[in-house]
Amino acid sequence: MVNTPSTPSHPFSFDLLLTDLTIMTVDAAMTVIRNGAIGITGDRLAWIGPEASLPVDATAQRRLALPGRVATPGLVNVHTHTILSMVRGVAEDLGFAPAYTPGIPHGHDVTPDEAVALSRLGAVEALLFGSTLINDTYVHTDLTLPAMADLGMRVFACGRIHDADFSLIGDGRWEYHAAIGRRTLDEAIALAERWHGKLDGRAGVQFSAHAPDTCSDDLLRQIADASAQLRLRVNTHLSQSSKEVAQVKRRSGMTPPQLLEEVGLLNDRLLAAHCIHMDDDDIARCGRAGIHVAHIPKGNATGGTIAPTSRLRRAGARIALGTDNMHADMVEVMRWALTIGRIQEGKVDDFWQPEDVLRMATIDGARAMGMADEIGSLETGKRADLVVFDFRRPHLVPCVDPLGNLVHVGQGRDVEHVWVNGVQVVEQSRPLLADVDRIMADAQRASLALWERARAA
Repeated sequence: MVNTPSTPSHPFSFDLLLTDLTIMTVDAAMTVIRNGAIGITGDRLAWIGPEASLPVDATAQRRLALPGRVATPGLVNVHTHTILSMVRGVAEDLGFAPAYTPGIPHGHDVTPDEAVALSRLGAVEALLFGSTLINDTYVHTDLTLPAMADLGMRVFACGRIHDADFSLIGDGRWEYHAAIGRRTLDEAIALAERWHGKLDGRAGVQFSAHAPDTCSDDLLRQIADASAQLRLRVNTHLSQSSKEVAQVKRRSGMTPPQLLEEVGLLNDRLLAAHCIHMDDDDIARCGRAGIHVAHIPKGNATGGTIAPTSRLRRAGARIALGTDNMHADMVEVMRWALTIGRIQEGKVDDFWQPEDVLRMATIDGARAMGMADEIGSLETGKRADLVVFDFRRPHLVPCVDPLGNLVHVGQGRDVEHVWVNGVQVVEQSRPLLADVDRIMADAQRASLALWERARAA
């Protein structure tokens, strides 16, 4: 069925017309259109359908024929820490989250210039792998948010809100200071007032409560109040480690999900990363609340753990995908999510199929970000955020089922073109708004300086 634009003055005159490609719309019916066409006018998708159904009088300022390519909605990476590229190739073998591990660079060690350099590396990597939106949390976000958005992508960002002294966490000491909590929450509020909804809607803020063990009960209540007052969503790390669970039980007498429910944060506006160490009651509680789970399948498995995503889905929780501090290939993350889901089921059936993880990487991620009406699927009237994969490669041929090929054998580096808000930001696998060689060189220098200081400490 051909979709036509809702409010056109001349319905078939486009700024850009893409033709001769396969389109995976991720609409409610998961429609796949072969030999399709996409018309873009301004920042919106104005026409989607079979190329043969284009009106004969359709015109476009620019036409781009893309035979052998596959278009999808822009990928939505709901949980990442771009600056943590500084521990790439090391953190994967630590067995625990970098913030809790002594002897390596930490957030409080990063200078503003280093933060900008490393964040731009993580952001350009994500963009080249097809992420049109990243939800990034770490430090110096007043500087890193605009620096990443300059690449042309959508960037949600927030500094870590916490009142535990991070300099002591690596030694297993949780000390809470009201002044730290007030400062980090005030910084998040100021960031939202300055950036949320700005840059033509490409910038946004979710309050980033670091974790239930690094935020006191009182601070979590303050975050819940601020979220309600400012109508901003909240993200956090939840039940990511046995240490977190033990600390929250010791301090508050509850499991982390129980605590978040107690303070008013466990609801359908919460995006909770990991959700690994949960008992049956925790899972049922999260499902009833309808939380969004930021599933990090590869990162969790690299650390020897698996989140109970099958049980969470059945309980009513909604699953989206993120890369955390691993490399930013969301295509690989889809594959890991599918594989780990099937391991939990012990079989291949209809509960875990490629279409499920593509939804998690697109429309379900958009829902977690509160943007499902604007992005996450290729439908007329939505923002023109889309990715074109080059399927003219040996590992993607033959192509009987493009969705199966993408999830089972595709790679982020198969991305050829990316548009955000109707603006092309990647062409022929190169960013158009940044010097990638300079970004890499700046990040390398920043990382070496951080490691030199960490080893000297």
